[in-house]
Amino acid sequence: MFSDLITSKTRIKLLKLFLTYPGEMFHVRECVRRTDEEINAVRRELLLLEKKGVLKREPRANRIYYSLAKDYPFYNDLLVLGVKTIGLGAAILENRVKLGKIKYAMFSGKFVRRIKESPDDVDVMVVGTIVLPELALLVRNEEARLGTEINYTAMTEEEFKFRKQRNDPFLVSILYGSRVMLIGDEEAMLA
Repeated sequence: MFSDLITSKTRIKLLKLFLTYPGEMFHVRECVRRTDEEINAVRRELLLLEKKGVLKREPRANRIYYSLAKDYPFYNDLLVLGVKTIGLGAAILENRVKLGKIKYAMFSGKFVRRIKESPDDVDVMVVGTIVLPELALLVRNEEARLGTEINYTAMTEEEFKFRKQRNDPFLVSILYGSRVMLIGDEEAMLA
């Protein structure tokens, strides 16, 4: 998706890095190492992204660190775009047929921002007729990539409707928290 809009492969790699770890700060050399691009290209793109307000720059000792600028007007939009096109979101969309018949797939807002307040927080919910081993494989691959555990839940449409009608506390906590819809209509899900 990014390559449809952005022509600089270095900028795409940098955006993917910062969107994968939205709360992290990266030194220029670490950006070079993680993107496997030339240092001058990385510096040029970091300066451009800083100038546009996407990144903020923070000098520490004799190093300069960059991170996503949370006050950037499209910060949340970038996070949504990132979660849908990088990692697990992209894998779910690419393997949608293998995963079964998905009615709804969503990420919690905390997962999108990489905030882990409780080990019990559900990061991903998938509703439909799901091939669980396929979903588990995608989740394990993303856990290895991110180096963290991902809590996910899958349920049939019937279970989802039943739990929603009963105001199940578990489901209510998911539905009324912040979320990013990957598949399905949010209004229909909440109706």
